[in-house]
Amino acid sequence: MKKAKNILNPNNLARIVFVIAVFLLLLAITLVVTKRSQTSFVNYEESRSMMIVASGDTLSSLLLEQGLTNADVLEIAKILKTDAGITSLRADSDKITFVRQGQEGPLSKIIIIPSPWRQIELNYNDIGKWVCNNIDIERDTRAVYKSGEILDGDSFYLAGQRAGIPAGILADVYDLLAFEMDFERDVRAGQKFSVLYEENFSDGKKVDNGRVLAVQFEALRGNVKMYRFRKSDGTTGYYDEDGNGAIKSLKRTPINNAKVTSSFSNKRKHPVLGYTRAHKGVDFRASTGTPIPAAGAGRVVARGYNSGHGNYVKIRHNGSYETLYAHMSRFAKGVNVGTTVRQGQTIGYVGSTGLSTGPHLHYEIIKEGKHVNPMTVKLPAISNLGTADKKKFIEYRKVLDEAITSLSEHPDWFIQM
Repeated sequence: MKKAKNILNPNNLARIVFVIAVFLLLLAITLVVTKRSQTSFVNYEESRSMMIVASGDTLSSLLLEQGLTNADVLEIAKILKTDAGITSLRADSDKITFVRQGQEGPLSKIIIIPSPWRQIELNYNDIGKWVCNNIDIERDTRAVYKSGEILDGDSFYLAGQRAGIPAGILADVYDLLAFEMDFERDVRAGQKFSVLYEENFSDGKKVDNGRVLAVQFEALRGNVKMYRFRKSDGTTGYYDEDGNGAIKSLKRTPINNAKVTSSFSNKRKHPVLGYTRAHKGVDFRASTGTPIPAAGAGRVVARGYNSGHGNYVKIRHNGSYETLYAHMSRFAKGVNVGTTVRQGQTIGYVGSTGLSTGPHLHYEIIKEGKHVNPMTVKLPAISNLGTADKKKFIEYRKVLDEAITSLSEHPDWFIQM
C-alpha cells in the first residue's frame, strides 16, 4: 500500500503528468516528420507508352499529342538534328516510347529507336532542359556458312536461293564475283560455291544479315576465292588467297545477272546493217529502264547521241582505262561531261536507241586506246596489301579457312564473332 500511496502523492502525480505530456509531444512531432518524409518521397510508378510511327505521323504531331508545347517541340527537334542527326521519323520503321512518372505525370523521357542497333534517349533534367543521349545496342553477331551447287538449267541466283542464302547476301556476292566472272558464260552445271557471312541477333532473335566474310566459286577460269580483311589503317577490303586485291578497278558485267546476247568479236554480222564488222564490246539483254551502273569510279568524258550507239556515256577511269555504255533510253540526272562518278552509281537506263534491234546494254572497255574483251582482259586491283598487313592477312585467312572447314562439316553450327 505504501507504493500506491506514494504514487498518488500530489507532487509525484504532477511529475507523472509532465512526463506523459513531454512523451506525447515528442510522439506527435515524430509522426508529423514521418508523414512529411513519406509525402516527399512518394515513388510514382513509371508509365510507358510505345508506338511504331505510322504514315502521316510527324515528330511535331506526336509530341503535341503528349501535351508538350510548341516551344518544347522546337527545342527537341533542334536537339535531335544536332546531337542525333535525326530530322524526321520513318513510317512503319521507327519506334518511339514516351515515359512519365505516373499515369498523369509530365513527360520525363522520350526514347526513339531508329534502327535495331541504335537508341536515342531524351531526358528532361532538373533544370528544365532536354538532354540527348545516343546509345549503341550491342550486336550478337554470328558467322554462318552456306554452300550449293549449280544444276542443269540453273542460274547462280536460283542455286543460291536453293542453298538458303538470303537475297541481300546473294546481291553482295554478285557484286564481288562480277569483278572476276561472267555470270552468263562462266556458270555451268556441277560448279560448287560457298559463302561465309554474318547474321546479327538481338535477345536471341535474328534481326538482319551482316557482311560477306568469304566467298568461293569454282569458275571456268579457276577457283575464285575472296576474303574480307581489315587493314592496319582501319579500312576493309576483299583479297584473294595471297593477299592481292580481289576488288578490281572495273567490273566485267555492269548489270548483275544480265544475259549476254552478243560477245566481243573481231568479225560479227551486224543484226541491223547486215554485213560483217568488229563488235568492240559485249551486249547484255535487259528490259527498258533497267538502271546502268558505272563499272568503275571515274569521270564522264562524253555524253551524247550518235546513229550507232544512240544515247551513250563514256567514262575515263585512269590513264589507261575507259568504258562506254550505249543504246540508253535516257541519262541519269546529274550525269554530264565532267561529272565524277563512283563505282556502282547509276549513269543511265537501258534502252534501244541507235542501231539496235531491242533493249540491251552495249558495254565496252578501252585499254590504252584499244578495245579489249571485257570478259577476258586482266583488270587491275584497286589496292594490294603491304608487307605487314599481308602477313596478318595470311594468319587471318587460315583462321577463316578453319572456320569454313568446321562449318562445312556441321552446317547447323555457327561461330560467335
